[in-house]
Amino acid sequence: MDEANPWQHRTVLLHEAIDALVTTPDGVYVDGTFGRGGHARLLLSRLSPRGRLIAFDRDPEAVASASAGATRVSDPRFSIHHANFTQMREVLASLGIAQVQGLLLDLGVSSPQIDNPVRGFSFRFDAPLDMRMDPTRGESAADFLARADERQLTEVIKDYGEERFARQIAKALVARREGGHPVRTTAELSQLVARAVRTREAGQDPATRTFQALRIFVNAELEALDEGLKASLDLLAPGARLAVIAFHSLEDRRVKAFIARESRDEVDRRAPFAPPRAMRLTAIARIKPGAEEVAANPRARSAILRVAERTAA
Repeated sequence: MDEANPWQHRTVLLHEAIDALVTTPDGVYVDGTFGRGGHARLLLSRLSPRGRLIAFDRDPEAVASASAGATRVSDPRFSIHHANFTQMREVLASLGIAQVQGLLLDLGVSSPQIDNPVRGFSFRFDAPLDMRMDPTRGESAADFLARADERQLTEVIKDYGEERFARQIAKALVARREGGHPVRTTAELSQLVARAVRTREAGQDPATRTFQALRIFVNAELEALDEGLKASLDLLAPGARLAVIAFHSLEDRRVKAFIARESRDEVDRRAPFAPPRAMRLTAIARIKPGAEEVAANPRARSAILRVAERTAA
């Protein structure tokens, strides 16, 4: 392990994503989720001197890693911006870029975020319950648990974690808070959930779904995904590729539905005699990691890469 970079990230579906994404070496490409730059480095190696890569990440530690240490990217064709990928259009417009030849989104939480205890993403460590991808903005998971009522807690844990025992967990959270001991750490939350969840899925910690739910909610991940996918339709030039790697069903269902919806002509039911809106995407591929990658990196096991191409319409 690199002592200067103790929380390493192993890029999932590295070659599959870049092979599918890069169609012209002279193009402008966007990496909407830089992380530690695994996809970005391979993408840059495929570009000509005229190519360009614009990267985004909402995590200031990820942005800092692009300019320092072992993960530094030193390439005049590369730039990175501390911003959510929902802000791609505005940032690219400020750079004079109207369209791009490829857009990559590697969703979810990165290994450095999970493995760094102080970030509060994992129940494997006892740490402050933060979970924000950008810890300089917004409300931490602990602050949300300190104010939300039982109904809202139940909805978040059920909808974003697909947790059968969401109501029981919510009741336990409220009871603990009303007793003067609100949950403030990852260990406290993990222990509370373990007592509230009556059955456990084989091989899965009972707190897994609750931690997932809070992380998705605190970071508005699904709303950001919807906005980013919508923005891609404006940014992608005809023939350009969209590649999205999802790690759980809530994300992948949204990506799948978006590509399916945009891959067919759409009739406006309010104006049935008007010409249908032409399809804007063509589905290209659905790719999962191979057995060798999953064996080397168990976190890859749930990943799904979906690729689509912008039509000329």
